[in-house]
Amino acid sequence: MFILSLTCVYLVGDYKKLLWLVTAFTLGHSITLALATLHLIQVNIAWVEFLIPCTIVGAAISNLIQSEAKYKYGVVAFFGLIHGLGFSNYLQSLLGSENSLFTPLLAFNLGLELGQLVVVSIVLASTILSLHVFHWKQKAYIQVISGITIGLVVPMILERWP
Repeated sequence: MFILSLTCVYLVGDYKKLLWLVTAFTLGHSITLALATLHLIQVNIAWVEFLIPCTIVGAAISNLIQSEAKYKYGVVAFFGLIHGLGFSNYLQSLLGSENSLFTPLLAFNLGLELGQLVVVSIVLASTILSLHVFHWKQKAYIQVISGITIGLVVPMILERWP
């Protein structure tokens, strides 16, 4: 949902901006994924599980206010830090008593990146379809995607309130 919110404001021709944005998110979540999985940092997972949907809603609201912000890369990297903490909780549950963490950590992170690329590709294809086949206005498309995202994620925030 987070990648959907980030990606829906971009067109295929904006691939460089989109690449930098996804890279900022990747750097953020990779840092905390590694640090938390290696037990170098510890956080209250209840807060992380609450903050992740907050970042999704924040991105969707940002789309409704303005589609491009100069500070967006830094904010997305910061949100990536939060998401990485959530990913690490899941990875730690998968690892169990694994002796070597490097290979599973690398494989998990590469899998996340592949998943991100798939989502970005699907959203870009959806954008092309909506704008060029169904002739939606880009602003309307962004509003619909962002509105649906907010509608789906607000209940998650309420359920996870720490």
